[in-house]
Amino acid sequence: MIIGFDAKRIVSNGTGLGSYGRTLINDLAQDDSLSLRLYAPNSGRTNLRGQIIERPNVTFCYPGQGLSGLRAAIWRSRGITNDLKRDGVQLYHGLSGELPINICKSGIKSIVTIHDLIFLRHPEFYNWIDVKIYTWKFRQTIREASHIVAISECTKRDIIELGGVDESRISLVYQSCSPKFQRSASTDRHGLPSRYILNVGTIERRKNILLAVKALPLLPEDLSLVIIGRQTPYADEVKAYAKKHGLEHRVIMLHAVSNPELVPYYANAEAFVYPSVYEGFGIPIIEAISSGLPVVACTGSCLEEAGGPDAFYVAPDDAEGMAHAIMATLHGAEGREQRIERSMQYIKRFQGNSVASQMADIYRELI
Repeated sequence: MIIGFDAKRIVSNGTGLGSYGRTLINDLAQDDSLSLRLYAPNSGRTNLRGQIIERPNVTFCYPGQGLSGLRAAIWRSRGITNDLKRDGVQLYHGLSGELPINICKSGIKSIVTIHDLIFLRHPEFYNWIDVKIYTWKFRQTIREASHIVAISECTKRDIIELGGVDESRISLVYQSCSPKFQRSASTDRHGLPSRYILNVGTIERRKNILLAVKALPLLPEDLSLVIIGRQTPYADEVKAYAKKHGLEHRVIMLHAVSNPELVPYYANAEAFVYPSVYEGFGIPIIEAISSGLPVVACTGSCLEEAGGPDAFYVAPDDAEGMAHAIMATLHGAEGREQRIERSMQYIKRFQGNSVASQMADIYRELI
């Protein structure tokens, strides 16, 4: 089977959607019956492209000398279809919620992974014009797609409710995380404090990390909060709050940590906090549990689905509840190790080869 993929984010996005694509391709490539062609407007970043394991059945495909800006966008939305037909692609997989316009008329089957519909569920976290654009793309994509993959039950429900899509057109295939996130010891502390809880993700209002900062005064004085993620204006608000309340020495923000470099930060943490208001899945929770960390997250979206019954969940505005939950995850807390082990058993359902096998079965059925 010749399968084409939207690889723009595989070669250009260091975390999130890029990690999803790279992990899936590396797992699928172990099936020699699949020929995987990765289509991107340009070669992107060498370090990201290099995370795709070289195999005979994996090929990167670019248009001519490579494109950028508006020309790249036009190629991805329209021009790519001619390349797919030229290469004999039987099925095209949009890995990040988008498909080329009119691919349904090309004779090529298509599948799209939809990660979340937060822009429809919580438009207050987005610029209004972005909501309009994302909504148009979503409507266009669900019309074009031969089949849809949702990464969580939560996202599947949103697609049905907000998109009016029949359930028979949707398959649930969970995300998996890279095998590098496995429980291990690390002596490389990167100058971090001896005790810290960790958060990973874009530092934006929806991710709600200020809740964990507000919980700090109720936690041991020697416990810090390390926040790793892309800088946004919300990060400045978090820093200002920490300074105003005398917590700046306990709140450490890091903005230039690539996905492969995250391993020691997880390995040396005492617990993981993920107080997001709404997520499509929450892959950092899986990474944290794989690394042997207990997790505290928030109720209201898919995070219970990702973390399972042995993580702790609090309301996204409950700072006191967040503090109590974190206390129950720290070293020496009763039942801590048992909860970690049960959580690690729970997340086996998200392991890569199982996810890739499910996806390959969908490809075969569609073709």
